[in-house]
Amino acid sequence: MRRENQTIPTGFVFIGFSYFPKLQAVLFVLFLLMHVVTLVGNIMIMFVIRLNQQLHMPMYFFLSALSFSEICYTFSIIPKMLSGLVLGTRTISFLGCAAQMHFSFMFGFTHSFLLTVMGYDRYVAICQPLHYSTVMTSRASTQLVAASWAGGGLLGLLVTSAVFQLPFCQSHRIDHFFCHVPPILQLACAGGEVVGTVVGIFCITALLGCFLFILLSYAFILGWILQMPSAEGRHKAFSTCASHIAVVVVHYGCASVIYLKHQSPRAAGASVLIDVSYTVFTPFLSPIIFSLRNKDLKNAFWKSLKKS
Repeated sequence: MRRENQTIPTGFVFIGFSYFPKLQAVLFVLFLLMHVVTLVGNIMIMFVIRLNQQLHMPMYFFLSALSFSEICYTFSIIPKMLSGLVLGTRTISFLGCAAQMHFSFMFGFTHSFLLTVMGYDRYVAICQPLHYSTVMTSRASTQLVAASWAGGGLLGLLVTSAVFQLPFCQSHRIDHFFCHVPPILQLACAGGEVVGTVVGIFCITALLGCFLFILLSYAFILGWILQMPSAEGRHKAFSTCASHIAVVVVHYGCASVIYLKHQSPRAAGASVLIDVSYTVFTPFLSPIIFSLRNKDLKNAFWKSLKKS
C-alpha cells in the first residue's frame, strides 16, 4: 500500500562533515594532498609498466589494472567530497547519488577481485613455475581482469538496485560525506533494515570469499617456500609477494572496520571519520606500498626518468 508521505526525492544533502566546522579547511587540504598523491602514484605505476618491456608480464598487468581501479574509485567519491568541504556544494541529485553508490561499490568490489587474481597469479608463479607461461597467458590475464570488472559492475548494480528501489519519505539529509548505504537506508519509509541486513551479508560474503581465497593461495605459497633449500630462493620468492600482502592487509583491515564495526551508538560524526580510512587512506597507501616494496618497479621507474 502506498504511503501518503512517500516521495521520490529530487536530491540529497550531505551533512557528514558539518560536525567539524573548524576542521573543514584542514580536512580539505589533507584530503586534496592525499588524493593528488593517489592519482599521481597510480598514474606513474601505469605509465612505468606501459613503457618498460621487462614489466610486460601478468603480475604487472594486474597491478596496472589495480591502479586504474583505484583511480576510478577515488574519482567516484573524493571530488564531490572536496567540493562540499571548500565550496559548500553538498547537494547531489537522486540519480547522481545512485550513480555514486553504484560506481563506488563497483570499483570497490573490482579492487577486491583484482587482489584475489593477483594472489592466484603469485600462487601459480611460485608453486607451479613450469606451468606459469601456459596458465597465465595474455588471453587468460585479460579474461581475469575483464571478469573482475564485470563482477564488480554486477555486484555494484545489485547493491544499488536493492537500496534505491525502497520508498523514501524521511529527511533528504544524508548523515555522511557520500552516498553510503547505511545513511541512505535511514531515509527509507520501510524495508531499510531488511535491505541493510541483506546488503551487509552480501558485501561481507563477497569480501570474505576473496580474502579466504587469498589466504588459501598464500598457505600453499608458504608451504612451497618453506620447502626451498636455498635461503636466497626463499627470500626472492617472498619478496615478490611482499607488496601484495601489505596492500591486502591494508585493504581488508580498513574494510573490516567499515563492515564489521559495532553498531552501538557513537558520537556524532565518528562513523564518518571511520569511513574516511577506507575511502581516502587505503587508496593513498596502495601506490606507495607497491612503489617502495617492488624492486623491479622501482628500477624501471628510475630508468624511465633517466631516459626522459
